Amino acid sequence: MRDMPSPVVRRTGPFAASALILATGSAIVLALTGCAPGGSPAGSPTATVTASPTPTASAPAPVQLVPGGTAAQNLPYFDKVNHATLAAHPDAKGRDFIDGLVTAGFTKADMQVTVDTTTIGLKANSIQFSVRLGDTCLIGQNGADAGGYSSMVTPVLSTGNCLIGQTRPIDW
Repeated sequence: MRDMPSPVVRRTGPFAASALILATGSAIVLALTGCAPGGSPAGSPTATVTASPTPTASAPAPVQLVPGGTAAQNLPYFDKVNHATLAAHPDAKGRDFIDGLVTAGFTKADMQVTVDTTTIGLKANSIQFSVRLGDTCLIGQNGADAGGYSSMVTPVLSTGNCLIGQTRPIDW
């Protein structure tokens, strides 16, 4: 057998250009159909999705004190209480934070607070307050130098305290 060239049909004129554009456009549309959402390429298997029962959405557990818990477990509640104190007293002092924490269930005997004024009687740029929970501490800080309110969890210091430096007695 002899190899014969395949016939090539050439068309010219406006009809040929329109037919070429139409054929090219159709080929592109068919090729992209498999990429469209919901479409599947020819010859590919179609997945069957079976619906499983939707678990009922339960309300998140309220943020509350975890008696006997660690500082890390109680940090969300500590923050919630201190944000509420600041909402009620935007210029809160140490006593405001301590009173709020006691009212919320923290033990006053486990707390420390720094002074509200400097040694020359000016308002302190920030105050710190803490609650010892076992071998961990919740430490809060508020003031202009602190950039507002912030908190953290730390281990208890070797002194048995949570705060470094002089704190004032909480005897009210």
